Order: sequence, then structure tokens, then C-alpha cells
Amino acid sequence: MQPAITPSPATGVASYAGFWERFVAVVIDAVILGVATGTVFTATFGAGMAIGFFAPWLYEAFMTSSEWQATVGKRVMSIVVTDLNGNRMSFARATGRHFAKYISVFLLGIGFVIAAFTAKKQALHDMIAETLVMKRF
Repeated sequence: MQPAITPSPATGVASYAGFWERFVAVVIDAVILGVATGTVFTATFGAGMAIGFFAPWLYEAFMTSSEWQATVGKRVMSIVVTDLNGNRMSFARATGRHFAKYISVFLLGIGFVIAAFTAKKQALHDMIAETLVMKRF
């Protein structure tokens, strides 16, 4: 198990992942999920349509609650998702965070954009799930 995220030794201040770092991570993950679900959908002649709902949830929840604390996209961008204390979050919290993103989407994406303007760079779904997205040092 990896230790909790700690403040940067040089500054003593935690470093939160910015909007654009998070955006690039989402794009990388979308490509990965698109290829994976598209392959399953094609291989099963559409019978695997439920994978389009379950795959993103399971991918994100399992990955962010794992020792990595990140999806592949977040890992590439050197960012992790933690609870408010900088610790690894549970699968249940990761699941809640995933589904809270639907609220951010339903608000015309404003829930995502507010991450650029909050002190801890939290999007709406991060506030709901009580999580932080941090840079890994």
C-alpha cells in the first residue's frame, strides 16, 4: 500500500491537480474506454450493450480505489484521487464519485468547470464525494 499524499517537501503545501491536467486525463480514459467498449460491442454484435454503462463505472471505481488511486489517464498525468485527508478512498466512495459526475454533466458541464475556480480545485462531484485530485510528487 502506498502512503497517503503528503504536502510537497519544498513548499509544505499540497498541490491540487488543475482543470487542464484533469481534462487530459479524462480524454485519455475516454479513448481507452471507447476502444474497449467498442470492441466488445462489435464482437458481440451489440449484445454487450450494457457494457457501455457498467464499464466506465467499474473502470473508474476499481482503479481510483486501488493502490494506484488513479485511472490510466490520471496515472499518465501524475495525479491521484484521495479522500479529504489524502488517503486512498474506498470502492464505495469511488462509486459515489463516479455517479456524482452525472450531476456535473446534467448541469451543462458547469460541475466540471468549477474545478478551475475553487480553492482546492474540486469539481462538484469531488465536493459531493468529499475527494481531492492531487498531483503526485
